[in-house]
Order: sequence, then structure tokens, then C-alpha cells
Amino acid sequence: MTAKTVLIADDDEAIRTVLNQALGRAGYHVRTTGNASSLWQWVKEGLGDLVITDVMMPDENGLDLIPRILKVRPNLRILVMSAQNTLLTAVKATERGAFEYLPKPFDLNELLGVVRRALETPRGAQPDRARGEEGEDLPLIGRSSSMQDIYRTLARLMNTDLSVIITGESGTGKELIARALHDYGKRRKKPFVAINMAAIPRELIESELFGHEKGAFTGATQRGVGRFEQAQGGTLFLDEIGDMPPEAQTRLLRVLQEGEYTTVGGRTPVKTNVRIIAATHRDLKQLIRQGLFREDLFFRLNVAPIRLPPLRERVDDIPELVRHFISLAASEGLPWKTVSPEAMERLQRHSWPGNVRELENMIKRMAALCAEEDIGLEAIETELNDSVPMAPAPDDSGGLSAVIERQLQTYFSAHGKALPASGLHERVVREVERPLILLTLQATRGNQVKASEVLGLNRNTLRKKIRELNIPIVRGGR
Repeated sequence: MTAKTVLIADDDEAIRTVLNQALGRAGYHVRTTGNASSLWQWVKEGLGDLVITDVMMPDENGLDLIPRILKVRPNLRILVMSAQNTLLTAVKATERGAFEYLPKPFDLNELLGVVRRALETPRGAQPDRARGEEGEDLPLIGRSSSMQDIYRTLARLMNTDLSVIITGESGTGKELIARALHDYGKRRKKPFVAINMAAIPRELIESELFGHEKGAFTGATQRGVGRFEQAQGGTLFLDEIGDMPPEAQTRLLRVLQEGEYTTVGGRTPVKTNVRIIAATHRDLKQLIRQGLFREDLFFRLNVAPIRLPPLRERVDDIPELVRHFISLAASEGLPWKTVSPEAMERLQRHSWPGNVRELENMIKRMAALCAEEDIGLEAIETELNDSVPMAPAPDDSGGLSAVIERQLQTYFSAHGKALPASGLHERVVREVERPLILLTLQATRGNQVKASEVLGLNRNTLRKKIRELNIPIVRGGR
């Protein structure tokens, strides 16, 4: 069998040498160049079975060359390499028709595997791709290897209608991923509608999703439009899908199977055309084993899973995230800050239980309150020691009452006083607990997920407290 020929264009001579040697040892013929014009000439002459091109070259951007190559050689496979390791680079490479995008520095064995796969893939015409709008990079920050994997996955999924489940701890940015899939996909001109299962009372979830007819239940004085109808033609983001009650799961499964639903109180099926993206911080397979989540629904939703790593697994991204959040704070009118190298190193050693959300809130808080322009190690240490954990502990037995009681004990001890008699301090706890929960729900616009994080409670405990203390449902949160 005749050896395949690989054309390489990269202005870095060291990279050309490494690739030439590695591909030559693997049995390929190799031609290398440091500019786009030579590559373009080879392609026009019909040379090569595969192209590997850098993005930034002295005479032309490699991404701009891809459509011209595919116009004259539509079956030619193209691999794109780039040191500009952002989501937008991966998206543009995919949209223009590249077979694969590889961030620099790349793993040589991985590249050889991609080359082999590209040459073995049937050489049909390149698929049509919806062109994304030009503009600034997407709001996803990070150049770590785990984020690069996510970027490449997103680039492949954006222009499909595959259902996606995004998993990850609270605060990792699951909704940002969902929005990226929508905003740079073929449905971007249609609505993106989000609903948080944990923030909606269980008895109202079906009405929120599918809408209801006038008179369908007590208080339904007019027809209600559901989220499926609002998202028609676009994307419906089901956040915290693990909190969806069983009856709503059954109805959602029917929508995914039949492509239609009925409103609450309605009889006529309604056709729907939405892309479903779900997210959860919970282990759905564990919920299935516990009988709390339908296995058939899981398989329908989990066509394309994406796992977001916690911040502690991508600490190399923290400096870039910090600079981004400082810039964001400055754009909102807060003073511009810098962070010393020692302080940055300390941030990278922190465990970040609240993930990226916790880091963002901390940087904005320090931008507003820190007197010094340069944030040093001492200020960071003080902030980390004084901060309230963003994620509730797994065991919050005793609930908010226990938290308040511990705070009372700390307060009286710090002032050299004994805790009041049990009857008195229990009454204080009872009197403080209800308004504190209500105020927190009002501040979070009814979002029980955020409220539980602020209060340091498990969400199930918060729901129990809302029922026990007869706290009214606060509307407005997702």
C-alpha cells in the first residue's frame, strides 16, 4: 500500500522538525513549510492526503485558509493546531470544516492517533456547518488540558440536536456551557430558556414545563405558557435535573420519545421542536439505583455527556480566571486591582469548595473592599480564613437551628459570657430562623439552590424548613 502524505504548515521550525520525525517514523511521507502560501500551492497541485496547519502564520491565518482548501479539495482532511487555546478557536476550526482541533502544546501520541483516525475515516464530503457569528471569545476561561477537552467536545456538539447532560459540582459553570452550546449552534437565533428544577415547587413543575389551561387547577385563572412553548425552535436548559419529581420525569420522557406534549388540563397534543440540555451536580446513576430517577430517561438525555471539573482539578486556570474577574469587576465600576505572585500562588493552593463561582465572588468582593491596589498574600489569607464555605457540608444534621446555635455560642464565648438558659436561647433560635430563611429566599429571588448555599444547608433540609415554618413560596428565581 502506498504511504500517505501529510502536509504540515507551521512557522515554528522546532514543531515542524518534531512532526516530520514522528510522522516519518510512523510510515508517512511528510512535506513541511513555514507559511500558508506554500501549503496552498501544494493543495492546488493535488498533493497530500492530510493537512496539519497552525493558525497564526506570517502570511495568512490558517483558519481562513480552510474554506479555500475544502472548496478545491472537499475530501482532504485538515487538522488545526493552535497556541490560542480558547473555545472560540476550537469552534472556528470546527465551523470551517477542520477534522480536529489540537491545542499546543500537544501530546505527540495523541496527534499520531488523530492522524491515523483522520486518514481511516471515509472520505465523504465535509458536512455543512452553521457559521457562528464573529465576535469576542465565549465566556469560558481556561487553557488547562481538561478545559481543552471540553472545548473540543463543545465544538463537535454545537451544531447538532443531540441531548446533553452536563455534570459537575455547584459553581463550576454548567449554565455557561449550556449557553455556549446554544449561542454558537444552529439554534442561536431562537430562544434559550432555562428552568431550575430545585427552585420550583414540585407541584408546579409540570405546569412550568408544559403550561396549563384555564381552570386546570385552583388558581389557574388564565392559560399559562410553559417553558417548552417559550423555547420552541431553540434550547431548553433543565438545570438540576436530578431534582425533577417522578411524574414530571415520565412526561419528559414522552416528549423526548414522541416529540409532543399536552398542557396540564389540556387534551390536544402539542408538537415541540427544542433541544434539551440538562445539568446536575448529583450522581444520576446513584439516583437510579435508589429508584429516584428513571433509567430510560437517563439514557434519552445522556446522549452526549459533559463533565465539568471542579476548580481544584484545574488550578492552572486560576490566574487567567482571576484576571478575567478583575476586568469584569472594573467594567462594573469597581477599582482595578492586581494580585501579587505570592497571593496568586496561595489562591492556587486553596480547595475552592464553591468552585469558579466562589472565586468570582471573592475577587469582586476584594475589588470593592480592599484598600490597596495590589492584593497581597496577607489580604488573601484573611479573606480565605474569614470566608463562609460556599458549598454546604454533606452532613448538616440539626439544620439551620444548629448553625444559629453555634453562632450564639461563639458570640457569647467571645464576649466572656455564658449562653442563656436553654429555654431562652432556643426561643432566640426559633425567632431568628424563620425570618432569616425568608430574607435569604427574597434576596435570591426564590432560588432555593442559591439560598441553601448562602445558609449552609442541604437543599432537602431547606425544603423541610420551609414546610415546617410555613414560609411562603418566593417567586422570581430560576
